[in-house]
Amino acid sequence: MRQIRALRIAAVAAGIALMATGCGATGKSSTGSSSSGAAAGPITGLQIMVPNTPGGGYDTTARAAAKVLDDEKIANNTEVFNLAGAGGTVGLARVVNEKGNGDLAMLMGLGVVGASYTNKSESKLTETTPLARLIEEPGAIMVSKDSPYKTIDDLVKAWKADPGSISVGGGSSPGGPDHLLPMQLAGALGIDATKVNYVAYDGGGDLLPAILGNKLGFAASGAGEYLQQIKSGEVRVLATSGEKRLEGVDAPTLKESNIDLVFTNWRGMVAPPGISEDDKKSLIAALEKMHESAGWKEALKTHSWTDAFITGDEFQKFLTDQDKRVADVLTKLGLA
Repeated sequence: MRQIRALRIAAVAAGIALMATGCGATGKSSTGSSSSGAAAGPITGLQIMVPNTPGGGYDTTARAAAKVLDDEKIANNTEVFNLAGAGGTVGLARVVNEKGNGDLAMLMGLGVVGASYTNKSESKLTETTPLARLIEEPGAIMVSKDSPYKTIDDLVKAWKADPGSISVGGGSSPGGPDHLLPMQLAGALGIDATKVNYVAYDGGGDLLPAILGNKLGFAASGAGEYLQQIKSGEVRVLATSGEKRLEGVDAPTLKESNIDLVFTNWRGMVAPPGISEDDKKSLIAALEKMHESAGWKEALKTHSWTDAFITGDEFQKFLTDQDKRVADVLTKLGLA
């Protein structure tokens, strides 16, 4: 039987208790005068919440965005803070309950979509104000340098022989990308997904020690979070899940390895519900300027991220589609 380390949704109450009541001032320039859209000066008072632990993909993306926003003088003193718990739904509850606060944004992605269902969260991403999808990246099948699996073929052979004996670690709750990737990989290999022994960690920062300590059969996550360890040889990538090989990572794709699967994850930003139209325009305009900057292009290259930028209504439609797709998949697995 599949073993899943469930994260307690009771922690949501703690997140809600931290809720502030400030009104949005993000649409103000550095001089404090009200403005909107592309005409706004540098935005001030912006906080970007990361809904899991430091060191993971959300955290890395949020801090890269904040640095570019400040370096390019698009914003002043952007603050990034972590509010971990329940696969991101503690943070989601905070955002949904900060109605009208135009100074707050949350870095999120596919993992939060899934966690909102598997953790039975009362708050949903469809309640938030979509700002922008920023990036996408393929997943990676990774092991410790001390793993007996030297190639993806080695792992597949052992996994097929006894699926339940090999633990699969991921930095997201069930329904998130690190869970969906091995479940879809199992399907592509003819392995019964109900026999997959998935162990959930609250973000890549928590998953990394388990990989390094060889405490897992293998891990499924975004390679961009572990580039330092990959380059040093501490983490071995057996395969990546994109259409093409990942630049800077010496590993074949799953398709190259005769496994018929392509899988990508994505990340973006949302704001609380009910923010003013001026605040929404200012936030989107700031992210558009960030996206066009040389600093952001360098960040994409550094972290091996694929540019997947869309904003506003287009991102809202994408979020709605993702929400439905994930709900359908988890319902079939008996997890929603």
